[in-house]
Amino acid sequence: MSTLPTPVGPAPLAPRPLYPEVVGAVRAAGLLDRRLGPYLVHFAVNTLGLLVVLAALVVWHDSWWLMAWAVVLAVVSVQIGFLGHDIAHRQVSRRARTAALLGLLHANLLSGLSYGWWVDKHNAHHAHPNDLETDPDVRAGVLIFDVSQARERRGLGAMVTRHQAWLFFPLLTFEAVNLYLAGLRSLVRPGLQHRWAEVALIGVHTAAYLSLVVTTMTWAQGLVFVAIHQGVRGIYLGVSFAPNHKGMPVLSRADEADPFLRQVLTSRNIRGGPVVDWALGGLNYQIEHHLFPSMPRANLPSAQQIVRAVCELHAVPYVEASARSSYADVLRHLHAVGAPLRVSGRG
Repeated sequence: MSTLPTPVGPAPLAPRPLYPEVVGAVRAAGLLDRRLGPYLVHFAVNTLGLLVVLAALVVWHDSWWLMAWAVVLAVVSVQIGFLGHDIAHRQVSRRARTAALLGLLHANLLSGLSYGWWVDKHNAHHAHPNDLETDPDVRAGVLIFDVSQARERRGLGAMVTRHQAWLFFPLLTFEAVNLYLAGLRSLVRPGLQHRWAEVALIGVHTAAYLSLVVTTMTWAQGLVFVAIHQGVRGIYLGVSFAPNHKGMPVLSRADEADPFLRQVLTSRNIRGGPVVDWALGGLNYQIEHHLFPSMPRANLPSAQQIVRAVCELHAVPYVEASARSSYADVLRHLHAVGAPLRVSGRG
């Protein structure tokens, strides 16, 4: 497959739509039913992780060894984010009020992110993945994901795009802070349903976070701790989300209109076992997650068998790669997108 997200032609499919066939098989297997047990385990492990980090900050007060615990906190923070992601997709509870309360708890209070802003953004991504016009995750920003976007770059932006493959991982260190600030910007403007509750909860999160750092470390240690925590958190978030769609095709109009093709052809799964499942929060089953966003995370491996079988039967490309090769594909794609600017020397 080309590293450039050029439109692809129609796949050699059976004439009937495939989505109803897959949905029927998944429903018959009971894979859309709620599974609270695994989520209770996730919540308990995340809570324990937070308590362990808090205990470490108190016990090793003013110690440089706390910098190692910043890495642990980054992992716990992202795992809390994964659970918040599942909550937003109604995987934990179908009730809107329950989902909103749990979402505000995990996003705003525990993560410092705007739940309403992120849900709106993420729903737009799910509706039309890799659509340059409507998917906010591939719109032109610091990084560029399509050659057509790269041609519009000038000045500093063009210079970044020329070398964006090399800058990708360093830039990820700012991703957690970027999400925090983007959420705050969204709360300045009216429109979110629970706007003032979100403002209050992010305020509590920020005050508690800074107070904990200031009271358990010296100023120098606190600055290093925050830099490590937020930097590692940003990298972890980036390596969890980036392989899922980056470098996958932009669809032709016919394929975009088919709900099955729209999700399968634009998504990439990451191969692995239980450790990868935990480390990536189930996002390694990106194809199945996009087909069934409300499916409990624990059911995604079983759904994969059904989806893969349907794809094989109807000659639909099903992309699955190792974590290492997926990151290599993303970097090659970013490098290829910046090629026109390197040739022209612009920036």
